[in-house]
Amino acid sequence: MKKEDPFARYSRQIFIEEIGLEGQRKIINAKVLVIGAGGLGSPVIQYLAAAGVGTLGVADFDEVELHNLNRQTIHTESSVGQSKVKSAERFINELNHQVKCIGINKKIDPSNAEEIISGFDIIVDGSDNFTTRYLVNDTCVALQKPLVYGSILGFEGQIAVFNYKGSRNLRDIFPEPPSENHIPDCDSLGVLGPLPGMVGSMMADLVLKIVTGLPLPLNKIILIDTFKWQFHGVDF
Repeated sequence: MKKEDPFARYSRQIFIEEIGLEGQRKIINAKVLVIGAGGLGSPVIQYLAAAGVGTLGVADFDEVELHNLNRQTIHTESSVGQSKVKSAERFINELNHQVKCIGINKKIDPSNAEEIISGFDIIVDGSDNFTTRYLVNDTCVALQKPLVYGSILGFEGQIAVFNYKGSRNLRDIFPEPPSENHIPDCDSLGVLGPLPGMVGSMMADLVLKIVTGLPLPLNKIILIDTFKWQFHGVDF
């Protein structure tokens, strides 16, 4: 593809007074890691790539399955059976060739979390289990990395920014993960497809606000109930 004028692609962001050219430069120079290329990771990846985040890491170790397609919209029927990382890389490259995609086809665990996370400015947790969520949170605290957190189930979601400019982290609101015998998940209870799209888009919005230095809801978790169509912010 021939070289293009960045202004032509990003003009609608640059026109925003609070972003402008300087904000777009910050976006282009940002390094963001998205952990999980599933329900939450898909819209985060989609909108960060579209916004022009210069380096976008994607960490996942799963393969695309047919039941993913109701909500994981960066993947297609032709992706079924392929690694989610490869599918995400293809999506990013087709959407925005200016974005450098770093695919990490690994499960994040205590042996590699610090090495993987240390190479990025901002971390986005789109994982689907508490073990990974707490490991990512604790690693971000140790490395002083801001973390954008989200979770979904059924009709409900949660969003927060952790560990940013001295703000609190996951353990300040939930000190310990729940017992594994009492953990609901999407595999057993399901999730309505648009919900992760909404929550993930809001997570991407928070990432871009961190990058460009815009105001953020710190020490606050946003609770989303799309069944009752209610949104609440709870301070912690």
